[in-house]
Amino acid sequence: MLFQKVSGTCAGVWLLVPELLRLGAWDLLKAWTRKADTDFEPRIALQVVNESAICINRVRRKNSLCHQGFQLVNGMGRLVTDEQVHLLLNGHTMQQVEELIVNLGHQRKLSGHYPGDVIAIDPHRIISKSRRIMTEKKKVPCEPSQKMLQTFFSVCCKSGQPIMAHIASTGMPTTKITERLIRGTDQIFRTNALLVADKEHFTNELLTIVNNHYSHLDILVPVIRNDRIDNLIKRLEYTPLWAGYAIAETTYSLNDSRENFRLIAQRTGENKNNYLYSAFITTSQKSARQLLTKEYDKRWSVEEFFKFENSMGLNRASTMNLNIRYGKLALAMIAQAATYQLRTRLKDEYKKWNAEHLANEILAWSDGDIRVEQDTIVVTFYNAPQYLDMDEYKNLPAVLSKENINPHVPWLYNFKLTFRFK
Repeated sequence: MLFQKVSGTCAGVWLLVPELLRLGAWDLLKAWTRKADTDFEPRIALQVVNESAICINRVRRKNSLCHQGFQLVNGMGRLVTDEQVHLLLNGHTMQQVEELIVNLGHQRKLSGHYPGDVIAIDPHRIISKSRRIMTEKKKVPCEPSQKMLQTFFSVCCKSGQPIMAHIASTGMPTTKITERLIRGTDQIFRTNALLVADKEHFTNELLTIVNNHYSHLDILVPVIRNDRIDNLIKRLEYTPLWAGYAIAETTYSLNDSRENFRLIAQRTGENKNNYLYSAFITTSQKSARQLLTKEYDKRWSVEEFFKFENSMGLNRASTMNLNIRYGKLALAMIAQAATYQLRTRLKDEYKKWNAEHLANEILAWSDGDIRVEQDTIVVTFYNAPQYLDMDEYKNLPAVLSKENINPHVPWLYNFKLTFRFK
């Protein structure tokens, strides 16, 4: 098909090819599928990656995309079927998928995606319409319980980028799945960091695990209030930091525990009649002032991540087969990493586009054609886009070679890739 010249609206997704090369995504997919460059299975996985990038579930239902170049960027002459994707994902265990995400995390850390030393952890629960009989949970306390899929993420607070992800049915306790999440995060990060969490992570089991088994990691978590906590924090001697704000600290042991933890509290209000109190448990030795006034507010970066990247598949739970869902989540994380790198090459006013906006304006609906000239695939953009620094793409093989990256694209049968703009 390439030698016949293809014209279509999906030229923009080819901009992800150099980013996938920089990430080593093809090697990750080959290792996960245990296949070679010429095999079909890594290409099926790559199609799912590119589907996630353009924020469309099952792109083969979109006839306008089916014969206009989208399949070529995956190194295939056609799009694969639902059954082929299902068999590929269902043929891999959750442990294999976890290894894929950890390996991706190592690549991203080497690429500088995780600056800073504060990591937010949080569950992201997706409502499911599954007909299975299963435990139901409340996504919001004031709403009725529902069937849902639990996804848990750790996110670098400075860059807002996901480090590790895990998945579970609603029957799995939060502490159990969070422990697995922290284990994977520690494998990737391997440097000292502070985990900031929310109240559902306030359990003796989780605090003890982090304190005793992870030398690189500390945790800061809000305390669930009860009479014992209220009586304790109201009797503390507070140090005022500024008008209406004061902090204090003491030691605290949870019920049925011999282990003492550091409890820090904050008091807001101008006089005793309107004081408001809140408390936190931490294993960190950072000052109480730094933890409460600087570090904990960074936790909201994980909510921004969910809001920003939701359309890449983080908001769907079409099946409760965890092999399939975890596999799709891992492939979506590869797509997210590639689009993050692409954003860094956009002009400033375009870098804040969310996943859906980026897909609509660039990846899925850019007009152009694809052809082969000697050993190079040439992608031509019509109506030259204003969001790119075109010099980085006009001579892409040379740019990649300067970065010590092989410019031959292995899933495109070792053709090189370059771009033209008209």
